[in-house]
Amino acid sequence: MDTETADAQNTSPSLHMVRKGIATGFPIMLGYLPIALAYGVLAKQAGMSITELTLMSVMVFAGASQFMGANMIALGAGTAEIVVATFVLNFRHFVMSLSLMNYLRHFALKWKLPISMGLTDETFAVSALHTDEAKKEKGSYFYLALILTAYFAWIVGSFLGGILGDVIPEQLSQSMGIALYAMFIGLLIPSVKKHWRVGLIAVIAMGINFVCSQFMSEGWAIICGTVLGGLSGVFLLKGDEQ
Repeated sequence: MDTETADAQNTSPSLHMVRKGIATGFPIMLGYLPIALAYGVLAKQAGMSITELTLMSVMVFAGASQFMGANMIALGAGTAEIVVATFVLNFRHFVMSLSLMNYLRHFALKWKLPISMGLTDETFAVSALHTDEAKKEKGSYFYLALILTAYFAWIVGSFLGGILGDVIPEQLSQSMGIALYAMFIGLLIPSVKKHWRVGLIAVIAMGINFVCSQFMSEGWAIICGTVLGGLSGVFLLKGDEQ
């Protein structure tokens, strides 16, 4: 604590907050790089060019949605199917943004917009643990630096993954497809530990997806499984403690 106070006294508030934001976002960067590499390889394997897969990271910046989007492209899904599916999957970001903005409500709009657009599961979780910075001078620089650290790591990792997709053996690149399932399982397990019914909802969604895929395209089957499976949670989780 003394070291941090001394550092703050020797530098401007803006620079201090930027440094602190980068340091806080560094673990996220380390976690993003290997996943972004896997995404880049899979997207290249799905037929996307390096420019396309990198631009997707620049404009979307949502790992699970990008993995799903690349997978749907490989399956030949249409544009509407991909847009609707990723919108449904990312709908939780509206809730996360509203939650964080409650702590940052005194920030100017010019700060709220880029911060809310850069939220992911990881950056939201870390930001929610550092709400005290919102009350400090130039606190907005902390959140922006944190998010940009994760953002640029994801873009660089995606670009490098796209390059590796042309270099590494095809058998190795195909084996990286497990990253898609590993990511979703990683997101699911913590919720299942808290509420076992969440696992049942996932099974219901998988069943609906399987049934729907028998008479409609893979893209719309994914959407139906996601939406209807999620709606089942309204009844299955009713009355559970939050």
